[in-house]
Formats: sequence, structure tokens, C-alpha cells
Amino acid sequence: MSEPVTLTALEKQWKEEKEKKEPELADSYADSGVLDPKVLHEKVRGRVPQPTGWRITVLPYMGKEKSKGGIALSDQTRQLNQLTTSCGYVLKMGDLAYADQSKYPNGPWCKEGDWVIFARYGGSRLNIDGGEIRVLNDDEILAVVNDPEDILHM
Repeated sequence: MSEPVTLTALEKQWKEEKEKKEPELADSYADSGVLDPKVLHEKVRGRVPQPTGWRITVLPYMGKEKSKGGIALSDQTRQLNQLTTSCGYVLKMGDLAYADQSKYPNGPWCKEGDWVIFARYGGSRLNIDGGEIRVLNDDEILAVVNDPEDILHM
């Protein structure tokens, strides 16, 4: 008779399988469903297109998995929020972004790793595994914020 499978054995097996698979963008989201930049794996960053010239690659904010009242939001609702958001995380910057001293005499408006505000439907949308990214011109950044949760989302 075989031994019963315990929860810890299943957890160990799941952990081993997770370590073997290629990291995905979805792995970078915390349990609450919010992007955690600290766990955004380099392999994932490496698969994100490198913007050219004065362009910036931004990952739109998807929002939490639950509403303030504790209601679980569907994936479709979260994807709609990501589509219509005006807040995102700067993943990569082109080599000419903010290089024009006459246009940006005070220096860059943002840097990689910043949460930024941009026009709601601005930039070019690219679908990637785990969501979408936007490629914006450097002058389309409207503001920098400390936390995307500070901005009310529809």
C-alpha cells in the first residue's frame, strides 16, 4: 500500500516544478494581484521589446484581484482595467529617451523602475504573455507616482 500524499509533499513538488519552468510575467504579481517589481525576473525583462529612440516601454497597472469590499474581480474586469488605465511601470527606455537637452533642460521626467501616469489611450499597445505593454514617446509621460494604488482607477 502506498503512502498518502501530504500537503507538504505536494507543496514541495509544486515548488520544484515552479523552479524548473521559465519565469513568466504573471509570476511577478503578488498574491494581491499587484505587480511586484522586486520579483520581476530578468528573463521576463529580457523578453520585453527594447524601445528604440525616444520611446519608453511601460507595463500598465492591472489592479488588485479584489475590490475594496472584498469581491473577487474577474480576469476580464482586470484586463479591462489594464487596458483603460493611465498608470504603469517603466520597464525599459530607448537610448534617446530624454537625451534632447533643449527639450528636457531639467533632465529626464522618469527612469526605469518608476510608476508613471500617461494618457489613458496613449502609446502603442503590444500583447505579451500575461497582459499587454505600451510603448510611449518620452514626452507622453505626464507624472511620476510612488504607488499606483494612490491613483483611483475606474
